[in-house]
Amino acid sequence: MTADLIRVLVADDHPSVRAGVRTLLDMTGGIQVIAEVDTSDDAIRMARELQPDVVMMDLRMPGLGGVEATRTVVQESPHIAVLCFTMVEDSDAVFAAIRAGARGYLLKESGSAELARAVQAVAKGEFITSPAIAKRISSFFEASTRTGGALEAFPVLTAREREILDLIAQGRNNAYLARHLMLSPKTVRNHISNIFAKLHVADRAEAIVRAREAGLGRTSHTTGEQR
Repeated sequence: MTADLIRVLVADDHPSVRAGVRTLLDMTGGIQVIAEVDTSDDAIRMARELQPDVVMMDLRMPGLGGVEATRTVVQESPHIAVLCFTMVEDSDAVFAAIRAGARGYLLKESGSAELARAVQAVAKGEFITSPAIAKRISSFFEASTRTGGALEAFPVLTAREREILDLIAQGRNNAYLARHLMLSPKTVRNHISNIFAKLHVADRAEAIVRAREAGLGRTSHTTGEQR
């Protein structure tokens, strides 16, 4: 992403939706829609060719489907942010998309200002959802806590984020995470920021409590050097 322009690929099989999104985003300073596609297969192909900063992905499209397209785009080009923009709001779809690597999940009923902010946020590496989806995720965590759920309490996390949360729950600091996982400090910070946002926790201490309640962080053999 350049400092001045966020390049967006819109993937949706409804022409009216694509036209509306293009009009809205092109009117927002610093954002440009560079292409539109109407199948998930074309979303993968055009993301590979054009390397946009953000892919706005509908979940229900011809081809592989939005979740698999999201997974493929993120695996091939981890720097591309996928923002799911869809009418689908059931919990299974939400968690599947986010596990596949989506950095955001927004319902099509969202307002124009919310959509523009979401594109800007995911382009900067943040994780974002609409208030309705955030409430659904919070409700799931609360229910899981009441019923004693363990790892199932974190279906919203990717495998890498769960690994990082486990290490955080062991008391490891960011420097250790970067060395151990061979990641840059910035990437570690981005992962942690996403974890906090997805779990709706305010800070590291709250994340550790939540993780340990779910059974993570129990294999710690921390030394001063490791931390």
